[in-house]
Amino acid sequence: MLDYVKTILIKVSFDKNLFKKELEKSLQWLEAEEILKLKDWVVEKFNHMYKDIILDVFSTYELSPISIN
Repeated sequence: MLDYVKTILIKVSFDKNLFKKELEKSLQWLEAEEILKLKDWVVEKFNHMYKDIILDVFSTYELSPISIN
């Protein structure tokens, strides 16, 4: 499922609203361990584009805080 979520996020990354919507949905589908991996991957791939969205979406999910440079 994690690979599927990554594929979807790449495909919708052209649109800020779609990206946020799909990222939020992914948190409902994935297990906690997969969410941690997704968080790392999203920060690595999309921090330059969607830092605000990443912080917002993952701040609503109760995990350890993310650090984005």
